[in-house]
Amino acid sequence: MNTLFDSAPGFDQPLAVLKHCHDRIRKQLATMGKLLEHLPSNGADQDAQQAAQSVLNYFIKAAPLHHEDEEINLLPELQATARDEDASLLATLLPKILSQHEDMAAQWSQLEKQLTAIAAASAAHLSDTAVKEFQALYGEHMQIEETQIAPMAKRLFSDAQMATLGAAMQARRGIAA
Repeated sequence: MNTLFDSAPGFDQPLAVLKHCHDRIRKQLATMGKLLEHLPSNGADQDAQQAAQSVLNYFIKAAPLHHEDEEINLLPELQATARDEDASLLATLLPKILSQHEDMAAQWSQLEKQLTAIAAASAAHLSDTAVKEFQALYGEHMQIEETQIAPMAKRLFSDAQMATLGAAMQARRGIAA
């Protein structure tokens, strides 16, 4: 059956949910890129306001939950499970991932102010440099998670660990089991 919307995987597939979040992040990053092109000639018109609000909604609500999924559940469980080369790789990647989360939060605070003004039609400026740096940081971050972290978790986690991760993610979002 074809639907107009991509359906999200269930929390019984927590790594697929995390990947789906990345896909939604990519969509919002692309929207910011389109806003950069749109604003100079159109200002904070209705399309720009709606696009800015969409980006705000995602990065204010969903993105922090995604980072918590990683910091509170996924990464600590990986640390507890990984051995030998996996543990060494994780010891290298973990500080970078956590640092990237901090950098994203700092960069987001600047973009959030600009997007809020666009959504309110009180300004029509979005920093090209800030958007491109945010896109690059998220791109690198998601690449590490998708090529290193998720495959490691898929390989190492038991069904019970996956179920626990999925249940924690579901509860974080206030979704009944």
